[in-house]
Amino acid sequence: MTTTQLTAIVAAFGLTIGIGYGLHKNSEKPAEPVKTEKSSTQALNSLPDFAYTDLQGNTRSSSEWSDKIVVLNFWATWCPPCRKETPAFIETQEKFADNVQFVGIAIDDREPVQDFADEFGINYPTLLGGMEAVKISQQLGNRFSGLPFTAIFDKNGKLVYQQAGEVEKDALQSEIQALL
Repeated sequence: MTTTQLTAIVAAFGLTIGIGYGLHKNSEKPAEPVKTEKSSTQALNSLPDFAYTDLQGNTRSSSEWSDKIVVLNFWATWCPPCRKETPAFIETQEKFADNVQFVGIAIDDREPVQDFADEFGINYPTLLGGMEAVKISQQLGNRFSGLPFTAIFDKNGKLVYQQAGEVEKDALQSEIQALL
């Protein structure tokens, strides 16, 4: 079994469990975001230190964006909610470019990620994270390893928002606006 196949199986399993739990817990209400308070019990409550390769083959580090609000989005090309929220991320990155940096961390192979980025015209760094990135998302509060998972960090690197599942554009922009 290849690493790609194993990654896809683990991610699909986590997504299935997350979706099943969400449907069981509340079948008519959309997932609610979680605001992280000072008393958070998260394993990570600040922007994690990471370095992954981007689509151009360059190593990109989280420290590059330490002076901005950072929106980390863990996603995959085969994930329907990921595909649905991507246009809102592109629009929001453009709108808040001076103060905000979106970073997409793909749990996928380079070729489909490149095709996806080209198709959607992604205007923010897209990194290839693999299973290590899934572990980071778990430490940020993604209990079921589902995709997509989004975390927002203020300009000081503090985790202030996390969302398992699709993020709505209005909620996303409202969270960012509150941090400016």
